[in-house]
Amino acid sequence: MSRPVHTNFPPADPADFTLVLGGPLFQLFRKFHLTGDALELARRRILVLALVAWLPLLLLSLLEGHAFGPAAAAPFLFDIEAHVRFLVFIPLLVSAELGVHTRIRLVAQQFLERDLLSVEDRPRFDAALASTYRLRNSVPIELGLIAFVYVVGIAVIFRQSLAFEAASWYAVADASGSRLSLAGWWYALVSVPLAQFLMVRWYYRIFLWARFLRQLSSVNLRLVPTHPDRVGGLGFLSLTTFAFTPLAVAHGALVSAWIAHRLFLGQGVLLDYKFQIIAVVVLMLALVFGPLLLFSPQLSRAWRRGVHDYGSLAQRYAHDFERKWVRPPHEPTEPLLGSHDIQSMADMGGVYDVVRTMSFVLVTREALVQVLAATLVPLAPLALFMIPFGELVKALAGMLF
Repeated sequence: MSRPVHTNFPPADPADFTLVLGGPLFQLFRKFHLTGDALELARRRILVLALVAWLPLLLLSLLEGHAFGPAAAAPFLFDIEAHVRFLVFIPLLVSAELGVHTRIRLVAQQFLERDLLSVEDRPRFDAALASTYRLRNSVPIELGLIAFVYVVGIAVIFRQSLAFEAASWYAVADASGSRLSLAGWWYALVSVPLAQFLMVRWYYRIFLWARFLRQLSSVNLRLVPTHPDRVGGLGFLSLTTFAFTPLAVAHGALVSAWIAHRLFLGQGVLLDYKFQIIAVVVLMLALVFGPLLLFSPQLSRAWRRGVHDYGSLAQRYAHDFERKWVRPPHEPTEPLLGSHDIQSMADMGGVYDVVRTMSFVLVTREALVQVLAATLVPLAPLALFMIPFGELVKALAGMLF
């Protein structure tokens, strides 16, 4: 179990670094027993938030006759986007917190344990840590995110969605145009803002993560070009990308549902939404890997320094080896058989090869594939809109039997 973290003030121990614990919403969850000090009770939070966002929509739609009957052109029970947004997207955003907390909480401590910081740079490290916590716990900023959601999310985005269809479970058409139904008012004032707030709150957390890494990347880190991880000893940062996989799944599922809802209503074909698919992929790659690219300049400098220093060292060793064994001025006094010089020469080649193949980026192939797959897999069911389900079943049956 994760160690409880005191969130009112920045902790003195870097081992308690976290992007997740803290802020007004976290304190509100604690007050209503929806979380503990170390993100316990995740299922309870997911259930409560999903029910607050989704259940009133179902009940009000049933009350108004818009749940599945002919009173609405797009009944609530057939609204794929709404179900995915509130029953998949929100739970994934909440469940991602524990993974990010677990994988990232020891990152700050690693900079100290691996001796990547000099004594002179420790105050800058402490200042970066303290400022990150101060911004994470900021009440005005979190209130500002709520205001942003209501101003932009409702006044702009939701207003455009009302013009999207003449009649639906949340927008009823009349002589003057479209007006919100009872379910629509809850949708506009509670459900959508809740999902959008949780989303932009994650964007803010990733901003804090990028800001913290930028501050550390501006410090002259003591990178070691011969480190076996081939990134100067920063390989532990590459592992943090896997923590954001649930966010990639959440965004892929939301975009997939958004497109599916429009295809279900006959608004275009799948290829008409290729830019939205590309956009969500680019967004997730930027959010997950962008902060790590801030270390590329330092990695590049460490590589150049390593190639120069270890190239010179290897050159001197090769000269000495050749002078002793290949073109000796006189007969060697020790036998070649059993000499450690051959093994040392091979070891020197291995060391130089590690330096020469050092990477400039903290992005591994495995992490890249995982984030891409997490984003794109939820979009795969959209292929059913291009291939009729019956033909797909026949094709699969033909391959299997």
